[in-house]
Amino acid sequence: MLTIEGLSYVVTVVAIGLSLWHLAIVAGFLTYSTLDIRILHLTVLLALVFLVRLPRDNSVENGASPKRAAFGLSLRVVCALIAVGAGLYTYFRWRPIAFSGGVTTDLDARVGLVMIALVLIAVSRRIGLFLSLIAVVFLLYPFVSSYLPEVISTRGYGWERVSIFLATGGEGIFGIPLGVSASYIIIFTIFGAFLNNFGAGDFFFQLAHSLTRGARAASAKTAVIFSTLLGMISGSAAGNVAVTGTMTIPMMKREGYTPNQAAAIEAVVSTGGQIMPPIMGAAAFIMAEIIGRPYSEVMTAALIPALLFFSSIFFIVHLQAVKVNLPRTEAASDAPPLRRSLLAGTRFMVPFFTLIGMMLAGYSPFRASFIALILLLVGCTLYEWRDLRGVLHKTLKSLEDGALAVLSIAVACAAAGIVAGVLSMTGLGSKISSLIIVLAAGEPLLALAMTAVLAIILGMGLPTTAAYLILATVVAPPLVQMGVPLLTAHMFVFFFGCISTITPPVALASYVAAGIAGSDINRTSWTAFTYGITSYILPFMFFFSPALLMQGSGMNVTVAVMTGLLAVFCISSAVVGYFRRSLNQIGRGAMALSGLLLIYQEQTSSVIALLMLTGVALVIQFGGPRVALLVAK
Repeated sequence: MLTIEGLSYVVTVVAIGLSLWHLAIVAGFLTYSTLDIRILHLTVLLALVFLVRLPRDNSVENGASPKRAAFGLSLRVVCALIAVGAGLYTYFRWRPIAFSGGVTTDLDARVGLVMIALVLIAVSRRIGLFLSLIAVVFLLYPFVSSYLPEVISTRGYGWERVSIFLATGGEGIFGIPLGVSASYIIIFTIFGAFLNNFGAGDFFFQLAHSLTRGARAASAKTAVIFSTLLGMISGSAAGNVAVTGTMTIPMMKREGYTPNQAAAIEAVVSTGGQIMPPIMGAAAFIMAEIIGRPYSEVMTAALIPALLFFSSIFFIVHLQAVKVNLPRTEAASDAPPLRRSLLAGTRFMVPFFTLIGMMLAGYSPFRASFIALILLLVGCTLYEWRDLRGVLHKTLKSLEDGALAVLSIAVACAAAGIVAGVLSMTGLGSKISSLIIVLAAGEPLLALAMTAVLAIILGMGLPTTAAYLILATVVAPPLVQMGVPLLTAHMFVFFFGCISTITPPVALASYVAAGIAGSDINRTSWTAFTYGITSYILPFMFFFSPALLMQGSGMNVTVAVMTGLLAVFCISSAVVGYFRRSLNQIGRGAMALSGLLLIYQEQTSSVIALLMLTGVALVIQFGGPRVALLVAK
């Protein structure tokens, strides 16, 4: 009789096997065609989606009757077996179909429908109904398109053609998004799992704590640095909060921050982990594939925006601490010396810098991460050589965790493939592009504003990867047609997909942080939104100043960085309401306007901003009590 324990064992074995299979391909021990890898990758992961037990699954432990629990377990196993059967059929049929020039049978179409249905069910199981509904809406379009208004109508399609197009070739389910999951993302999730299980998180925490020892607001600054470092491992906002928040939020509360402030700070800095090179969120790898640029170029372009993002929250926590006169606590000065922290973390730093160096040198991300993984495993084995059994256990656990970590990403990529496939097959993509251009009256800035709103709305119900995939296929092309540079358009969409996790009313990162802090969810969400306000403005800076994406001469990049830092400082000062003294509404408005003018990245606006900033500083410093009241409390 099949039991939950037996199923867990199967999941472990299959997950470890999948990770080893992908590593063997990267190492060159196994050779498969691109479509073979994608089909087998999705087949195994679809089976795991149904076999992995989620908290909401019926079980005896959750109070369900034994009969109902057994039925739920059997249903999941049946779905997993169907996924394996449909996947293997597709694996053995795609070559005959391709070599025959596209000759298919009714069975091919029916199996394709099964595969599409399995993807939709898997998405709803792992991510939620929202993405499934989006995919269903696009999936229905070919059948009703001939009845729609002329601006978005096309000739109708039969279910056989739709099914075969989406499920038997490389333009639908098995398209570019899934290809990125099967080649890049799973290798990095395995690498991240090894770092996590061998203690890199503890090292990063000690390192961050050492860097902030003795500073004011040390706990909050530790959270900023720690989440920056950890974000380069996980690339998931909610995941970062869950890992780092358990350590940093209690520290911040002890230091004097209110629960909602501590939770909001952690939510914002954890969200930034998705945009922090070298290991950004999964969407960054997909972006590189879609725009046809090396990942190293995407990584380089994201560096300055990421630093500006973290500088902004760093300014906010410091100004907040100075404003309320938070004391320097003993907890901030008991950190180990920096030299000792660095020495203990050598086994993590060598692979980490090897990874960065190889990607900057032009090596593929999966090759660089594989080499870094080998160095990490060798270093940790030497460091823990007295406990080789423990090393083996951590290795197997990392292989399992790495495969399971890609489940949600893979099914999201498959669902995005359905959307992209429909856009390609029907020509709907070009119609949507034309419609957006008309609505924006051909103005790129207006189109960017519309895109930002749409990205935030979509991101409220979707993980970053899924939100980016939908926006990259639907919204980014018209931006490019209106003259927005390709990399700028996709980075703009990517950024807004990331920060949607702190955007009320559905702010997943804020919810997780509020749960840890014991604070009110709504207050935490709005506080996080306020603290992260700069991140909603940063993407528009890409448009006004391409130098922030490393596009331009060294002098242009340097000027853009200095101007950008001053801009985020001014906006942070306006958010906190402090600049040498607590600011009143006029002072806040002056600082905010100075920041916005600096963001415009134009000489005249920058001069005006600097004059305003200088004026506020002079009034506060030398204006006397009465004059200072013009801008300060």
